[in-house]
Amino acid sequence: MKNRKWVTAWGNAVSITERKPENYGKNLTLRYPITMQLDGDAVRITLDNYCGNEPVTVTAASVAFAGDGCSVNADTIKKLTFSGEPSVTIKNGKDVTSDPAEMAVKRGDVISVTLYFADFTELRSGVLITGPLSKGFFAVGDYNDSAELPMDLSKRTSWFYFLSGVDVLTSPENRCVICYGDSITAQAWPDELILRNLSEGDGTTAYIRKAASGTRILRQYDNITYDSYGLKGRNRFAHETAVCGADTVIIQHGINDIIHPVGVDVNPFRPWNTLPTADEMIDGLKYYLDYAKDLGMRVFFGTLLPIKGWRTYAEFRDELRCEVNRWIRSNTESDGCIDFDRAVCDPDDPAAFADGFDSGDHLHPSASAYKRMADECFSVIESGKLKV
Repeated sequence: MKNRKWVTAWGNAVSITERKPENYGKNLTLRYPITMQLDGDAVRITLDNYCGNEPVTVTAASVAFAGDGCSVNADTIKKLTFSGEPSVTIKNGKDVTSDPAEMAVKRGDVISVTLYFADFTELRSGVLITGPLSKGFFAVGDYNDSAELPMDLSKRTSWFYFLSGVDVLTSPENRCVICYGDSITAQAWPDELILRNLSEGDGTTAYIRKAASGTRILRQYDNITYDSYGLKGRNRFAHETAVCGADTVIIQHGINDIIHPVGVDVNPFRPWNTLPTADEMIDGLKYYLDYAKDLGMRVFFGTLLPIKGWRTYAEFRDELRCEVNRWIRSNTESDGCIDFDRAVCDPDDPAAFADGFDSGDHLHPSASAYKRMADECFSVIESGKLKV
């Protein structure tokens, strides 16, 4: 269609799922409700096997308007095809995009993507995400064409496998903003940002999440105990910024580089020599910055959050965090700083969360803190729209 373009209206990172004996599924249906942030005339999905060790075959896929819970409106089910075929095999390390399906969607609509896997499938490419808009379902059996999932054969899940993007064919002025990070971003603040955007945004922007728990800027683990802690920045960032219509990336990443090393006497996989210097972490952030700028994107860095009370907390770790945050706040190369740290820290004890903002583990924010982070982010990004 003329004067239309594809923009990613929902996105998800692809990382390494936790290694378990039951890493394979068979005769499995996955269903994921997706909240639309843009109006559009057609939709398409991207399925990604970036972290797989072997090809996976999607037997069938469909999209429909969501009903209550795990149900969909039967009259709206549209079977998806891939180069005209109802089934597709995705090579390990590769992704595929479906053919467009005509489907008029409005911002605020909820659609469900359903995937069916008939044969043994390695469930290796996926991430765990949580938040008010991040939920999924799985069922034993083929329910790709079904409005309902049977109660006795289905369960909720927060693991999203293979589905990395939902694009809409939309107006040329529309765009998306990538929220990139680790477990803090894999949790609720991007969902709260989407809700704020739906209630107060102008309808031209979709905020999408590209986050994987445990990930670090500089390193990744090469053992099955911790390989689910994900890919390092140089193995993630290019893949996760290849997004239709993205013109901005928000980067809130690096706390795991600081808190993980404890010494081999405590943990054989976390030696002290993996503790970075501030300059090394800043160089990693500059890699993100340079790569995104080469794509023509605006870059906003989010400061690293308080960690006082976390099980590996030490003053030297907090000093490292603060040094990185000073660079984030003062650098002149990025387009701005979203000061998540100051938004949620205790003003009388800045190494700690403010009252009510700690989830209880002293690392991850509480539900109210995630809303506060979303508000801070929305304010900064929306105020800068005129500069695009």
